[in-house]
Amino acid sequence: MTATFDLLGLAEPLQRALKAEKHINPTPIQVQAIPALLKGRDLLGIAETGTGKTAAFSLPILHRLSLDNASRKPSAPRALILAPTRELAGQIGDRVNAYGRHTKLRSAVVFGGVGQGQQIKALRAGVDILIATPGRLLDLCDQGHVRLNAVSVLVLDEADRMLDMGFIRDVRKIIALCGDKQRQTLLFSATMQASIGKLARDVLRDPIRVDISPVNVTVDRIEQRAYFVSKQNKRSVLAELVTDPKVGQAIVFTRTKRSADRVCRNLVQDGILAAALHGNKAQNARVKALNGFRSGQVRVLVATDIAARGIDVPGISHVINYELPNEPESYVHRIGRTARAGAGGTALSLCESGEVPYLQAIERLMQTNVETAEHPLSEERDETVHSRPKGSSKAGAPSGRRRRRSRGRTSNAAAAGPAKPRNDRQRRDRSL
Repeated sequence: MTATFDLLGLAEPLQRALKAEKHINPTPIQVQAIPALLKGRDLLGIAETGTGKTAAFSLPILHRLSLDNASRKPSAPRALILAPTRELAGQIGDRVNAYGRHTKLRSAVVFGGVGQGQQIKALRAGVDILIATPGRLLDLCDQGHVRLNAVSVLVLDEADRMLDMGFIRDVRKIIALCGDKQRQTLLFSATMQASIGKLARDVLRDPIRVDISPVNVTVDRIEQRAYFVSKQNKRSVLAELVTDPKVGQAIVFTRTKRSADRVCRNLVQDGILAAALHGNKAQNARVKALNGFRSGQVRVLVATDIAARGIDVPGISHVINYELPNEPESYVHRIGRTARAGAGGTALSLCESGEVPYLQAIERLMQTNVETAEHPLSEERDETVHSRPKGSSKAGAPSGRRRRRSRGRTSNAAAAGPAKPRNDRQRRDRSL
């Protein structure tokens, strides 16, 4: 029998809100997580945005707090949800408000890049659920505008991205400020790297583990293709791809903020409605870009991995990797922006010679070959680019044959991505 939200034991006001949102059948992570969370269990969830994890943790929080008759206190939230970026924090806030519309619970979202006056005012008025990015939250704690000692439920959403952004010390400080008396802690991560395992062991108590692998979903629902393209021809190939009538809305991914700005500028010069989204953009510019993309006024959003984490826009037909990521897991997260809510999607990658090892690593992770072809606009004839290594026994396995260097090889600095912040102040300044 297909599971429904009616069978999960949620409070009636939440069930009413779910029906208004047309949410009838819970996703796999919701089926596995919600009953355990309603019992007060800690949870380690391996899942990315798009699997339904926001509802998986926000519904039990709303259920728990709505049944608790504790009075709301100024500047002392009862539940805290930490998110790595402004966009994801805002998206979580929207969902919490939608699901809690028939309760008397109050929530607020705080993040950097904007003035803190309105955020302080909201905290002083009292909130039950606080959604925050680490840097801004610590600043507000240091200034005495918020106290975390009353937090009974703590959610670390996309913990791997917070650690990648250099927020591990900030996260641990926040956890310490929350105290640990009867606290329920939920940790969600798209990958299970060693640092996440250590954090989970330090902060979770006898957790239930829910693993929703994004790799299998990616292989099943998304058509993938990589074009071998010389570096100098990527601009013309991208312009041709996004003007194809089959492309509705597309996200184009780059490795760096500078590349995102350059690619966006080139698209606009080529007559294509595009906007850039990355951490160096002012908050009003980021909101304008996202709103334009959601409304369809902007057809192409050019983004970096960090800025695009958490974007959940229905109807994205294509994801295009203008530059392949040097971490194969990031590829899976990128192309997961399409094929939402059970739909299909297409992921295209422009692979220059220096990115061939990245493509091989991606294939090893997914345990499959990505369909490859030489794009007609590419003029380069380096066989390193236009052929797979010979003698491979499985996807991405190197042949051992020495490859000659190519003009298109990316620099070590570009492949490594943006530099890590050197201290707490720089880390907070980069809080997304």
